[in-house]
Amino acid sequence: MVIAMADPASDPSDMTATNKTRRKRLFILFGIVLVVIAALVLAWQVLFAWRSVSTDNAYVGADVAQVTPLVAAPVAAVMVEDTQQVNKGDVLVRLDDADARLALAQAEAELAQAERRFRQTSATGQSLVARSQARDADIRAAQAQVRVSEADLEKAQVDYDRRRTLSETGAVSGEELTSAAAALRTATANLTLARAQLAQIRATRESAQSEAAANLALTSGTTEATSPDVLAAQAARDRARLDLERMVIRAPIAGVIAQRDVQVGQQVAAGRQLMSIVPTDRLYVDANFKEGQLTRVRAGLPVELVSDLYGGDVVFHGKVAGLGGGTGAAFALIPAQNATGNWIKVVQRLPVRILLDQQELKAHPLRVGLSMEATVDVSAR
Repeated sequence: MVIAMADPASDPSDMTATNKTRRKRLFILFGIVLVVIAALVLAWQVLFAWRSVSTDNAYVGADVAQVTPLVAAPVAAVMVEDTQQVNKGDVLVRLDDADARLALAQAEAELAQAERRFRQTSATGQSLVARSQARDADIRAAQAQVRVSEADLEKAQVDYDRRRTLSETGAVSGEELTSAAAALRTATANLTLARAQLAQIRATRESAQSEAAANLALTSGTTEATSPDVLAAQAARDRARLDLERMVIRAPIAGVIAQRDVQVGQQVAAGRQLMSIVPTDRLYVDANFKEGQLTRVRAGLPVELVSDLYGGDVVFHGKVAGLGGGTGAAFALIPAQNATGNWIKVVQRLPVRILLDQQELKAHPLRVGLSMEATVDVSAR
């Protein structure tokens, strides 16, 4: 009968001690690794983390141009579609210009009438001045006629007085005295008529002078080009011409068409939004940093940005343009009511405007609303 001898190496107590020793070593090694990692993190925080602040609460924005008509008219044609790239000055919409053309023709006709009225007024004024000057000659002739009539009256008076004296002695017959008396009365009447004609001519001249002065007041100090009526008609003509030009709606900036809301045949009112144009070469990023991160953030600092669209392989560069004037909560439609008994502090975020490099945007275009991760180098001067 063979008796098996126990192996000392396989003693359970020894195996338990070995396992404990091994676990102890592993725990020590794990602790050392944790300490090293903590030291590395602390060293990174001390040496590098203070140099920058970052956030993934950042989005691409742009100053979107709203396309609106300046006049009311039916839509004749729509030349673009959503997502279409357009250049500045490209035709977007054509409005029906029939009414505008009629309005321009009417304004041009009114301008021609205003210019003709000015010329007529100017010619009438010159005619009235000439008529007034002609009355001066008539007055001189009437004055001469009055002097002639006065001389005739004086001669008739002398003849009558002489014949009346001689008739008392019988040297002159009664018939001659009667004729002398009749001549005296005729001379008196002629003088009265001559004076009346002179007064009438003077009144006519004064009337002509007043009409000439009133007419000249309409054109005095002005020309056809500077007449108020002509200028008003020109302004109306220019306005009608401008309205006609506005029948063609062009792109105010270069970009991508978005939110197109216009159809052919639709009656659009002035100021109604037809579409939007998003500029692809003038984009910016609004990064919302926590208030505790903004201690050293200031305008002009360099920024590195990564877009979810391209991933980490494409890094955009920009500069801080400025910090917002208030937090999003401050400008919310319904601001937070912090003056309450159950108030809980919430860390606020302030938008930071970041301008992007134009050349990088051309190489890797972005769109409004895309997410970005922004890192500001606060150690830069």
